Amino acid sequence: MSSNESTTTATASEESARPTTRLKHLIKRSDRVLSVLHPPTAACARIMEKAGCEVGFVGTGGVVGGYTGMADVGAITMLECVTVAGWIAQAVKFPIIMDGDTGHGGIMAVRRMVRECIHAGIAGVRIDDQPIEGKRRTQSTGVTVVPLDQAIARYRAAVDMKNEIDPDFVIMAQCYARDAENSGIDDCLNRLKAYRQEAGVDWVQLESPHSIEEIKVARAQIDGTFSFMKGKLPRYSSLEEHKALGVHIAWFPGFTHNVLWAALWDFMNDFQTRGVGAWEEFVERRRERPYPDPAVGDEGEGAAMQQRLEARYLPR
Repeated sequence: MSSNESTTTATASEESARPTTRLKHLIKRSDRVLSVLHPPTAACARIMEKAGCEVGFVGTGGVVGGYTGMADVGAITMLECVTVAGWIAQAVKFPIIMDGDTGHGGIMAVRRMVRECIHAGIAGVRIDDQPIEGKRRTQSTGVTVVPLDQAIARYRAAVDMKNEIDPDFVIMAQCYARDAENSGIDDCLNRLKAYRQEAGVDWVQLESPHSIEEIKVARAQIDGTFSFMKGKLPRYSSLEEHKALGVHIAWFPGFTHNVLWAALWDFMNDFQTRGVGAWEEFVERRRERPYPDPAVGDEGEGAAMQQRLEARYLPR
């Protein structure tokens, strides 16, 4: 078999694998950096897929909050998150990770959340170490973390549940200890190691690094899949900088939202001034730069499928 045939076979195998298996493969990849982005809606996810997106993260505030209109303050329920993330996961082939917040309850609630995610076609879940009461949005003031043994119990419950149903389902631990009022950098590093080694999660993430040196220290101490958010860094690190740090996952969820918000804001203001003229100019400006239609494809549950099924089921 030629190298091209081998690559084609591997790609076809990856595409036919379950979403959980594809995600498990992607987070272990080391030849290039994996970018994690928010798919704001299922339709947007289809456009992102056509543009080569490899994995999506459905954030409680950023994505689910976009549907519910609610803030990321612990008020959005587990089933609301699973419903929205499931819609998106079922619309595309690339794997979707759901924001699991604090697990939405005790160990039994964590188990149920993992089970619901797997049944909905979601490939992984990110779970925080904040308390259920007083859960705060990332980079908010007043963040605290639960005692280490309580956090480990939360993660162990998630890991055990996924192993009972689908061992390839990815459990990700998000550590908020760096900026927590009741913690700091030393506890943060200890927690990241414990979540990986004692709880057995697949992936740990440092929520708020203050410097590149802190990332280097964390990377040196943590085995396996590790990533970091922008936190208190002055800017987002490039893909090349991630690779140089030995970090093969780049966490960029919010990019897509800001681009959409800015484009909509510009158009709405132009429309208020010029009416249909704003639309006509948009069409003309995009004439040589077409964009994909995110409609359901021929193989999905759309119009083409409807016509085929009508021909099969309904009398002539």
